[in-house]
Amino acid sequence: MRVNLLKKATEMQRGSTSNSSSSSSFSSPKAYFQALTQTHRRLAQRACSVTTTRDEMSHVRARSGAHMARSLRWPDLIALGLGGMVGAGVFISTGRAARLYAGPAVVLSYAIAGLCALLSAFCYTEFAVHLPVAGGAFSYLRVTFGEFAAFVTGANLLMEYVFSNAAVARSFTAYLGTAIGVNTAEKLRFQVSGLPDGFNQIDLLAVILILLITFCICYSTKESSTVNMVLTGTHMGFILFIIIMGFMKGSLKNFSKPLDPTKNPSGFIPYGVSGVFAGASMVYLSYIGYDTVSTMAEEVEDPVHDIPIGVSGSVVLVTLLYCLMAASISMLVPYDAIDTEAPFSSAFKGSDGWDWVSKVIGVGATLGIVASLLVAMLGQARYLCVIARSNMVPLWLARVHSTTATPVNASVFLGVATAGIALFTDLNILLNLVSIGTLFVFYMVANAVIFQRYVACTSTNICPTIIFLFSFSFISITFTIIWNLNAPGKTTPFLLCGCIVVAVIIVQVFKSSVAEARKPELWGVPLMPWIPSVSVFLNVLLLGCLDKASYVRFGVFSLFVVVVYLMYSVHASFDAQENEDVLLTSSSHEDHVDDGIFNL
Repeated sequence: MRVNLLKKATEMQRGSTSNSSSSSSFSSPKAYFQALTQTHRRLAQRACSVTTTRDEMSHVRARSGAHMARSLRWPDLIALGLGGMVGAGVFISTGRAARLYAGPAVVLSYAIAGLCALLSAFCYTEFAVHLPVAGGAFSYLRVTFGEFAAFVTGANLLMEYVFSNAAVARSFTAYLGTAIGVNTAEKLRFQVSGLPDGFNQIDLLAVILILLITFCICYSTKESSTVNMVLTGTHMGFILFIIIMGFMKGSLKNFSKPLDPTKNPSGFIPYGVSGVFAGASMVYLSYIGYDTVSTMAEEVEDPVHDIPIGVSGSVVLVTLLYCLMAASISMLVPYDAIDTEAPFSSAFKGSDGWDWVSKVIGVGATLGIVASLLVAMLGQARYLCVIARSNMVPLWLARVHSTTATPVNASVFLGVATAGIALFTDLNILLNLVSIGTLFVFYMVANAVIFQRYVACTSTNICPTIIFLFSFSFISITFTIIWNLNAPGKTTPFLLCGCIVVAVIIVQVFKSSVAEARKPELWGVPLMPWIPSVSVFLNVLLLGCLDKASYVRFGVFSLFVVVVYLMYSVHASFDAQENEDVLLTSSSHEDHVDDGIFNL
């Protein structure tokens, strides 16, 4: 009898789902237009709605069908972090940051960006340990600030991944050309005269690479990790080779003397401290990848032990390697002669007896770029999978294949999108848009970890924490504006010092007057709230160093995301919640009937 009752309940749930689906906001044009008239009401109900950690790890995850396989340990995570970071950004952004912004002080730019990344990594780690799901920052913000903030951030994360992966794939073509000794623009790409500048160099090799990696990550996560380990291990050998050759063949005089002193300033910091921070904002692209480790949390055997080692350990190792690589290129070539597209391999071109080194570096960079692209495409698919679980994009994107235990639909969809962008779009356009998206997401996660620690919605007053977050962000923005105005005279340093003093006072007053509502049971960010506050400050400062065009592109994309949310996501999310309430009510009713029968 019990079995029959369970079958009946299942049939009733299916019927409820079918009926709900037929009356959804998207069942007909009439239903959709009626839903649009209710946008304001649905927005008020859904925009700030938060989920719980238990929800994210239970019924929300169940929407993907099959579970992802827990097969990764901390060596896999460190290798994924190294593979995701080293080999992409450092080979793309070092040349531009040194040539245009920081000069030889690009070494300091990498150190500053590395510190900022490490502080953000601590924030990511606390969330990933307590919420080991594949959604990364999207899931962290959904349980903290609600659906709308999570969707805007999640969309920017996807934008960051897709554009950075397209940039990496195009740089693969550039380094491959160096490795085989051909001109990339003439032999490996072809120009279409009818397209605008920046979108007229067609790169078919980049497309082929992306599609091959898409197939690999659809097949198996563990096998993809093994491939990454092999590629990353080999690539580390090439990285050490670059560093050693740079220190052997380079000259210390290049740290202070440009090739043409009449046109370019001299000194280790030729463009001043502001140039160093502008360079840091540019090379921050090189640290995209450690957050991918947090998106793999759902596939880690022991999240409490493995994730802190994997995330923080990979950032520390990569920062050390980046600083050594930046010092190497600065010693090899005067900063005003560094190639902005392929700086390391080009450094040895034309040198008597050293052309072979250029080709070796091209091979190493090519392997590293493949590894970083593999890791990043693993991460982007998992972000989209979890966004789909929340019903803010079509649910079929959340499906996990029962045989491969991978999010195949999301992987293929984003692989095709990335390939389409890599086919046309110039590297410089991609780089600026990626940096601002990365910094914005890290800024949001740092705020979220503070909010989670100090606010328990059912028992604490959220106002002091909200006031603190807004006040600290405001003083950080004020400092950044004054920094960028860079007015001559004694007033500017006085104002900057004043902002720092006010920021320290704000943090100390908050720490002294507001008690933590939650103590992390497993792993927590140390020195709360100082570390996430410094992370907020540095992210705002680096955001302020980006150019106007980056903000225009970022604003346009964010506006597009808001429109998508208002026109589709809020309604799909509302429908899903309504359907879920119906199912829960039906299930509760059946339980009462069932209990009554057995009580008889």
